[in-house]
Amino acid sequence: MKTLEELALESYDRVVGLELADVAIDGCITKAPCGGEKAGKSPVDRGKRGIKRSTMVDANGIPLGVVSAPANRHDSPLLAPTLDALEALGLPPESVSVHLDRGYDSNVTRRLLLEERELIGVISEKGKPAPLRAGLRWVVERTNSWHNAHKKLMWCTERRGRVIDFWIAFSNVIIIVGRLVREAWTRYRWETRPARRP
Repeated sequence: MKTLEELALESYDRVVGLELADVAIDGCITKAPCGGEKAGKSPVDRGKRGIKRSTMVDANGIPLGVVSAPANRHDSPLLAPTLDALEALGLPPESVSVHLDRGYDSNVTRRLLLEERELIGVISEKGKPAPLRAGLRWVVERTNSWHNAHKKLMWCTERRGRVIDFWIAFSNVIIIVGRLVREAWTRYRWETRPARRP
């Protein structure tokens, strides 16, 4: 499934083009009532078991990388493994801005982005109004809702970590291919093109 996800992402990049100058990262907590390897006490659901997905998307909301962890893990430690997906894309790091919410506002995060990875961090600061460019973060929230539309991730009954990662990759493939078909319909013309937008 990981290979299929890479093929879908490569196809999208070739046909439409990934917008990687601005990427956004955020976490999403969902239920895991059966427990399992990646389940932990959810801080937003009265301590019931849950799973957190740390998702990185491009400027259009195309999922570039997702890391799953127990729900009680903070967003900051998941940032580095989530950013590892950028290395696979082979981008020069100084050309990428990473948009994060207040949950990532710490010196550790800034050091990770700037010193270790040479990325530009655009982080909302605690106690201050969000910066004007904070509007670029909404795409990751939309992608989280697309993931949650696949009920297998919203209410995860799987117990093994490999199976959970399979369903996340499968959901990514559905999102990427769906967006590819929709964007291709808008940008290109061909003889058997459907009359209605998919």
